[in-house]
Amino acid sequence: MMLQADASRHDWLEGRGPRLTLIGFQDDATSQVLAARFQLEPENAVGYLCCLDQLITTHGVPLSLYRDRHSIFQRNDPHWTPQEELLGHQFPTHVGQALELLGIQQIPANSPQAKGRIERLWRTLQDRLISELRLANACTLEQANHVLAVFCADFNRRFAVPASQSGNDFRSLPRGFDLARCLSFRYQRTVAPDHTIAFAGETIQLPATSSYRGYAGAVVELSHQLDGSLRIFRADQLLLTLQRPLQELIQPKPAIRSATLKRKMPRIYNLGGRPALAAAT
Repeated sequence: MMLQADASRHDWLEGRGPRLTLIGFQDDATSQVLAARFQLEPENAVGYLCCLDQLITTHGVPLSLYRDRHSIFQRNDPHWTPQEELLGHQFPTHVGQALELLGIQQIPANSPQAKGRIERLWRTLQDRLISELRLANACTLEQANHVLAVFCADFNRRFAVPASQSGNDFRSLPRGFDLARCLSFRYQRTVAPDHTIAFAGETIQLPATSSYRGYAGAVVELSHQLDGSLRIFRADQLLLTLQRPLQELIQPKPAIRSATLKRKMPRIYNLGGRPALAAAT
């Protein structure tokens, strides 16, 4: 059981509303659209985690995922921490970590053409789905997602093909598995001597403990979940739950430019072995 994953940023509402991004998972064997959702933001980790939640809740856990080499799925930066150098590999991204915990094998594609099935799906949707959105006069994100759900059900009924091998390869989650914690943004912090931790520019006070040793020096995990709750765990013990809007913390804030721009220094060129100054542009 292999799924293909991709996203498409497009003017799906043809100017009647905001530009939307469609994220979806398609069965490579049957061409069924197993999970899909519109979002206002460009392709990001939140969208894929929400789509994974929809997929697993509805169908189960697939065996593998065929995806591109976007930095949402894999580390493309050359930076290695000392701990990563000792381990011999880079730590995964948030989505990569969730896929590892779920036991989903990742298969990176070398080109968009390698994911031809879902690329053809986008071309179909940018024709037929846009027409359905126009007929429904969809103007908002909520209306677009409602039309999308109806369209995908009809698309699967009409165009899905039987798999060469029958049987359901989706796996069920183990008993007691915390899916919300798995599909979250997870961070580690060391508790300060005053029983506080720092997160996103905020100092969070941990609750008192019955143990005389307390939490000082302990490593805790912060799980920023898709519903906006920030949960702090010590191993599997839940210490504290706070409400923190997810989008505000994970989206980069725009850089604030100074009102007074520094004067550029002129460039120095070497003309015939003699230095010369070029006027700044």
